[in-house]
Amino acid sequence: MNTHQLAKAFKALSNENRLAIYLEILRHREGLLKPDAPQCGGGCMLADIISSLNIGAPTVSHHMKELINADLIEVEKQGKFLLCRINADTQLELEQFFSLSGQIQLESELTPAR
Repeated sequence: MNTHQLAKAFKALSNENRLAIYLEILRHREGLLKPDAPQCGGGCMLADIISSLNIGAPTVSHHMKELINADLIEVEKQGKFLLCRINADTQLELEQFFSLSGQIQLESELTPAR
């Protein structure tokens, strides 16, 4: 993931509503919400996001577009519903970035000052 892609992802997640939407989709994928609800292939329906968050549908639609443009989520049409999923490739790249950042910080803390 290059710096442009990282900046795009961070910019998208810097908005409180987009972060809430992203976390909601992530919770659905991890099965942390409604454990008895039918599984939707690791995602959740857009209607579920709208009903669970205190954000209007037009606002959610706008923020979804920003999350899609940042490659953070994927949306698939299933009949008249939209299924939202975390983009697993982007999530893995972000996890690797943060893991590398932590490693760089740890190395700098362990390096003796000159």
